[in-house]
Amino acid sequence: FEAQGALQNMAVDKQNLEIMMKRSNRSQATIVPPEMTVFSEDPVELGDPNVLICYVDKFWPSMINITWLRNGQMTTDGVLETIFYPRDDNSFRKFSYLPFIPTRGDYYDCRVEHEGLPTALLTHWEPQVPLPASESTETLVCALGLAVGIIGIVVGTILIIKAMKMNSARNQRGLL
Repeated sequence: FEAQGALQNMAVDKQNLEIMMKRSNRSQATIVPPEMTVFSEDPVELGDPNVLICYVDKFWPSMINITWLRNGQMTTDGVLETIFYPRDDNSFRKFSYLPFIPTRGDYYDCRVEHEGLPTALLTHWEPQVPLPASESTETLVCALGLAVGIIGIVVGTILIIKAMKMNSARNQRGLL
């Protein structure tokens, strides 16, 4: 190993590096802020375990922080994240999963921090569960069903009686 030769090689490498830096376009790559969507894995039923998915897409560079909030408080229980998936346009996408049991009144937020965003991006999610039918609605539906049934029986009986009368009148004409 020759120290003098190594020093000469280092000087040549340094000069080549400086030349390449001058020739290259040293502009910084464009920072692309993320887009995000939050959705549940399965249709939401109160009390049934489910998974919330935070899908973060079309961002560059791949340094990003994804956190979950439940009712405004940070939660990490059971949270899983995927690796960074590259896209054809050289940006990235990533998924974050939060297992949860839907409860009326709970709400969730997925918070994303990225250098392309001036402040953290927050996407809100609440379970969209239809309200149960009230007792008065159930009573009304039952009463309407009963009324339609009674009307059907009355109309059916009237039609049967008319048919029997027409049949007996036809039979009497036939005898004359």
